[in-house]
Amino acid sequence: MSMNIHFYKYQGTGNDFVIVDNRNGEYSQLTTAQIAHLCDRRFGIGADGLMMLENDPAYDFRMKYYNADGREGSMCGNGGRCLTAFARQMGIDKKDLRFIAVDGPHEASFRDNGWVNLKMQDVNTVEIGNMYFYLNTGSPHFVKFVSDVQEVDVYQQGREIRYNERFAAEGTNVNFVQEVDNGIFVRTYERGVEDETYSCGTGVTAAALTAAPAEPGEYNIPVETLGGHLEITFTRTGERSFSDIWLCGPATLVFEGNIKI
Repeated sequence: MSMNIHFYKYQGTGNDFVIVDNRNGEYSQLTTAQIAHLCDRRFGIGADGLMMLENDPAYDFRMKYYNADGREGSMCGNGGRCLTAFARQMGIDKKDLRFIAVDGPHEASFRDNGWVNLKMQDVNTVEIGNMYFYLNTGSPHFVKFVSDVQEVDVYQQGREIRYNERFAAEGTNVNFVQEVDNGIFVRTYERGVEDETYSCGTGVTAAALTAAPAEPGEYNIPVETLGGHLEITFTRTGERSFSDIWLCGPATLVFEGNIKI
């Protein structure tokens, strides 16, 4: 059975998404294979994931996120920022928005420069290992600090960690982080995409939290990714606990179109 889909393509620091307006339920029947096809960079539209804007009685909207492999994914921070910008384009026009995603409720707001600020879930547990950190910022993230992030084979080393005995079953995203003059530079291997992406919102959030000074306080950490500039603001409340975490950055409409599948 063929289906016409009206879609929008958004990107946030190079992390790109196919977005559809599913508030009337017309795209709820899309299969895993169809979603994977839409995200395919050679045979489809091409994206790191697909999102659906849906109704929710208690919130301004609901976020449904699928990885590029077509399976429903965990929270995507850059996706949340792009879906917020899309919601505004679709007429949900408020200065501050509240939405529900797979990991719970989120708040979002707009800056004058077009940036979207997305509030992330509090983090109350961080595993601190030998040369690494492991924490969940809506998705599970392994964070490793390196001296030269440009030299890292992100695909190879990321895969090794993602598929090692510890993480193979549920998978983990893997972030390589270099401290630079003004903040950090982050490169991420993403599970579900199974490759390096230009930017990963929950990943840069995890990296910024682990890069913060040890003293409790309010922090603002600028982050560079292959896809551009982001900013994480948060309050450190303890050695392994953080609250009022905001992921801030651009979210841009690339194009819209129709595709028949």
